[in-house]
Amino acid sequence: MTVVVVCAGGPKEELCSFHPFKEQSDVLFIGADRGALYLIEQGITPHAIVGDFDSLSKEEYELVMAHTNDRQRFQEEKDETDTDLALLKALTYTPLEIVLTGVTGGRLDHYEAAVRSIYRLQKEHPQIVLKIINHANMLQFLMPGTHNIEANEQYRYLSFFAHEEPIKDVTLRQVKYETTNEEISLGTSRFTSNEIIGNSGSISFTQGICLMIRSID
Repeated sequence: MTVVVVCAGGPKEELCSFHPFKEQSDVLFIGADRGALYLIEQGITPHAIVGDFDSLSKEEYELVMAHTNDRQRFQEEKDETDTDLALLKALTYTPLEIVLTGVTGGRLDHYEAAVRSIYRLQKEHPQIVLKIINHANMLQFLMPGTHNIEANEQYRYLSFFAHEEPIKDVTLRQVKYETTNEEISLGTSRFTSNEIIGNSGSISFTQGICLMIRSID
């Protein structure tokens, strides 16, 4: 299994913990713009770095460039964001999972762009698990079907939201608040703050796109 961690240049205090990924042998790291510097500061040598690097000083840029042989610099005027370019680079490694961090906090337009990119790529690549993770939350999109959700003490609370259209025939099992063939409508908050009971829970549905958010206490 190959996991690619993409670090963007959002507020440093919003980053996920890199410790669990550093302990794995099958993890690759990509730095997007200032995210490359964040990785280096964590003692991580990026496998690749991409972006226009307009957020780096001359000294920071030289430091980043010296830490990898796979670097792609783009003009500031471009169609894709630096995060998009990093995600496209991540896909070239044919991963089973892509984790994106450094896109929450700070500018809301950057966060919204990242969520939309993850949504689009999840639809285009259903075989890949795509997640946005920060210091307190994990976000991912689920397609119709049955999804097992492993319990994780770090992310105790579990919430589900309809994305673009209602979610049909929602069945939740092994969670505090179970449901059978119900609907998650647009705009509802009813499916917020559930909890897994035991080692794992599950959600199944037949139609719609589900935004799942797991959060710490």
